[in-house]
Amino acid sequence: MAVTNDHPGEQAAQDPIKLIAIRETALSLDEVFRAVGDDAAGGTALFVGTVRNHDGGADVDALGYSCHPSAEAEMRRIAEKVVAEYPVRALAAVHRVGDLGVGDLAVVVAVSCPHRGEAFEACRKLIDDLKHEVPIWKHQRFSDGAEEWVGAC
Repeated sequence: MAVTNDHPGEQAAQDPIKLIAIRETALSLDEVFRAVGDDAAGGTALFVGTVRNHDGGADVDALGYSCHPSAEAEMRRIAEKVVAEYPVRALAAVHRVGDLGVGDLAVVVAVSCPHRGEAFEACRKLIDDLKHEVPIWKHQRFSDGAEEWVGAC
């Protein structure tokens, strides 16, 4: 059977951006995964960013995220760019702000597309661009009492 892109399921969905949010509460993998569910998607890629216990050779005890008021709008702008570049059936991105501990979820993004390769590529583009372009800053607190601000994301 020949593969064509004539079927509507092979194309981007009409309104694929399902969830964009910045939250002060714990993030849910299930919520993000459900948001990108689509019967025409053959591939769903999910990325989860967690607070690790070290950075640059130093032990991290905790950190806090803060953001500019435009951060959620910037997340949407980046999501729209990803949707324009890939055949996205559904997309979701949520980022946490406030104080987080080691192991907490900081960011969860997911993309579903007709095929797995497209889903992987679109998800990577989404998280990479969010990390580099959204005005979110990280305040790390180290075990030795030192502190460090890292931006964006």
